[in-house]
Amino acid sequence: MTAAPTPPSAPPEAFNACDYLLRAASGPGAAERIALTGPGGDLTYTALDELAGRVAAGLRARGLRPEERVVLFMADGPAMAAALLGAMRLGAVPVPVSTMLTGAELALLLNDARARILLVSDRFAVAAEGALALSPGVRQVVVEGGTALGVPDGVRLEPFEALAAEPDEEPAGDEYVTVEDSSALWLYTSGTTGVPKGAMHRHANIRHVVETYGRQVLGITPEDRCYSVAKLFFAYGIGNSLFFPLATGATAILDPDRPTPASVAERLREYRPTLFFAVPTFYAALLNAGVPREAFASVRLAVSAGEPLPAELCRRFTERYGVEVIDGLGSTECLHIFLSNRPGDVRPGSTGTAVPGYELRVVDADGADVKPGTPGSLLVKGESIATGYWCRTETTRRVFQGEWLRTGDTYVVDDDGYYTCLGRTGDMLKAGGIWVSPAEVEGRLLQHPAVALAAVVGLADGDGLDRPVACVVLADGASAGPAELIDFCRAGLASFKRPREVLIVDALPTTASGKLKRYAVRDLAATLLGGG
Repeated sequence: MTAAPTPPSAPPEAFNACDYLLRAASGPGAAERIALTGPGGDLTYTALDELAGRVAAGLRARGLRPEERVVLFMADGPAMAAALLGAMRLGAVPVPVSTMLTGAELALLLNDARARILLVSDRFAVAAEGALALSPGVRQVVVEGGTALGVPDGVRLEPFEALAAEPDEEPAGDEYVTVEDSSALWLYTSGTTGVPKGAMHRHANIRHVVETYGRQVLGITPEDRCYSVAKLFFAYGIGNSLFFPLATGATAILDPDRPTPASVAERLREYRPTLFFAVPTFYAALLNAGVPREAFASVRLAVSAGEPLPAELCRRFTERYGVEVIDGLGSTECLHIFLSNRPGDVRPGSTGTAVPGYELRVVDADGADVKPGTPGSLLVKGESIATGYWCRTETTRRVFQGEWLRTGDTYVVDDDGYYTCLGRTGDMLKAGGIWVSPAEVEGRLLQHPAVALAAVVGLADGDGLDRPVACVVLADGASAGPAELIDFCRAGLASFKRPREVLIVDALPTTASGKLKRYAVRDLAATLLGGG
């Protein structure tokens, strides 16, 4: 007897992240609210919606097809935001990349993403020109700003204004309908430990981070104004400055300039944000620069992510500025923060508890769950996790394990469900045969009034055994010697955890997002100690 045929399943419902993000503008009066502000000018929700639509039409007219990638090498501002939204509306895949890249580094990503179109701000012309000479697949360059670029023969060059102009006629062809699982956005990892990898995110992932962290942790409302030190090309920054404010009818303050304590203090005074986002090294820089307390008068809540926020730095900032800082953990692969402290429930030195919508596990080397109080590798499960890395099968299989993502962080969780970071899994070191967390030693060093920044790494001694070595940046006008700082650590930590050497340096090497380049600190320390 022949089995009855299986009835066809219903096609998936249409869903587009661009339309989802701008839906908040459909309420009474919301369409004329300011969606974007900053040095690039104000843009209402109506104007942003229209600009994104013109960019989508312009990209389509220039041959960009659904699912194809378009690389954005642009400064934060209305053009960058409209390019991100317009590409997603079209069903294409925007790939915002770090504006700190050299020409060769940019070419690597252009070629990896198989991009035929590059959008670039003219302030990054030198790097873009260098990249184009190494990227034969790029056939079209769109420039925001008044400076022309030198492009290879056969590459079409035009201004952003032409791309975003009102089209004479609608491009021919059927409209592409995206669904939740359609590819919406690629974000390249920072590449601090190897070749950058493109994390591929679905349209549904964007909604998930808004509905979980944005609404349930930040509690963002239409009255909020968001300012992020992290730029739109970072997973952290794109949530702070695009996803969260737009989806809730709030206002994003987009700053095209590279942040310094002085420039950020000026932006705070001028644009009066209520939500402030930065990384730990920038919080330290603000304190060290003596930014006045009144600069943060409008801020109701500050957020830290990118690396663990030392307890002492958290306390110093709140004491100085009267603003609570909630530290969280996110990743490019998860699109935003999935583990966080909460407003009114901050435990300095802790990363808090799981964000609603995510599950966490701490496991041993065999993948078994460990008991509370036992260090292990942190795994996360949630709907915003990327579908994998583009063309990186082996790495994808190692990091994306079924529904779970291996974060690469070593954590310990207590009986109440609060998580504390002990460092990146590869950063843990042994001193005298006992595991030592660099974050713990760094936290102790930061309690010293003379210390502005600290990084602890393991260097092999003459017997090939790790010894903790600290690189320290002193606060402006402060003085402290290595012996004093070692004694200070010995007084507050178990003796085996103390750094065996303290090196006073002018600055610590960081990525473009402000994350510590721990491998570069290790190289710096080795050089200063005569081993490099």
